[in-house]
Amino acid sequence: MPKIVSEQGTHILQLWQGAWIAALVVGVITWALIIGVPLWFRRRSDDEVPVQTRYNLPIEIFYTIFPVIMVIAFFSQTVRVQNIALEHAQPDVVVKVVGQKWQWTFNYPDSVQTPEGTNVFVAGTGEDIPTLVIPVDKTVEFQLYSPDVIHNFGVPAFAMRMDVVPGNNNSYQVKPTETGEYAGKCYELCGAYHSRMLFNVKVVTEAEYEAYLADLAENPQNVSEGPVQGGKYSTELITDDEGGHE
Repeated sequence: MPKIVSEQGTHILQLWQGAWIAALVVGVITWALIIGVPLWFRRRSDDEVPVQTRYNLPIEIFYTIFPVIMVIAFFSQTVRVQNIALEHAQPDVVVKVVGQKWQWTFNYPDSVQTPEGTNVFVAGTGEDIPTLVIPVDKTVEFQLYSPDVIHNFGVPAFAMRMDVVPGNNNSYQVKPTETGEYAGKCYELCGAYHSRMLFNVKVVTEAEYEAYLADLAENPQNVSEGPVQGGKYSTELITDDEGGHE
């Protein structure tokens, strides 16, 4: 796992590590039984007749109940961590993320006040990978939109990702804990140029974040009246098309 630099990701990492430890313990016991039983209970002479055991009630009860207990434990811990990861608090920063063919657009709504508008944004191209800038120790909410196909927005260092589906406005929050530069990508095989769906993440101090927004506001090409979301299919629920297909 990469170094995790978000509060939510820390809980996810602990769940991942705990699952591996539990799996290894079960694996060691299973391997020991598979290898040990034939060796320990092997026939030691040609005229020896092994004990003929038809059933063993305690063992049968054990291998029926114990897997159920394991499933319940894994399920309860997964739900607990999922609730922590997907809990929504009042965000300090909102970023409207748009995944389109074949790059990302990052909107910072109501972040500035200029004659051109109140939203600043950065849009990437196939040759220009965009950078998402967010402040450290602040709750950041990513609101996810797509005008065309299904993408998946994720940052490995945050241990968080989520589908970006046309007509379905998903969102999740992270609270970065360390400044630095990290890589992000699309986790969904979204089409011919899926490999271009890369972006960079820069976690900065609050002062650097405000200075970054001010720099964007100075360029009218990075300012709009509202978030740049790529058309109605990024915000309206898709039910059918012109041909009447579901």
